[in-house]
Amino acid sequence: QVQLVESGGGVVQTGGSLTLSCTASGIDVAEVTMGWYRQRPGKDYEFVALISRQGTRDYKNSLQGRFTISRDDAKNTVYLRMNNPRSEDTAVYRCKNLYSDHWGQGTQVTVSS
Repeated sequence: QVQLVESGGGVVQTGGSLTLSCTASGIDVAEVTMGWYRQRPGKDYEFVALISRQGTRDYKNSLQGRFTISRDDAKNTVYLRMNNPRSEDTAVYRCKNLYSDHWGQGTQVTVSS
């Protein structure tokens, strides 16, 4: 069965950095397209970034250059590196296969000054 566990969230200051992890079981993250999504307060979940099995990446336009998605095949883990986070990046971040509905439980990121 598919299990996705997000971790690495917490409080980060503007100008800092934070790396989120999505550790998978029951699925090979190198054989599917994996995506990160987030839900900001009062808003619906939105697409953040993806990495395909070929290693190509795509991002929400406003996050290009600040967020980096990557994976470690040996650890079956997908990462989201957040550089210079802004208050608007405060959200619950979740990961999943782009073409399935198996979600992780989410990890909270709070950006503070």
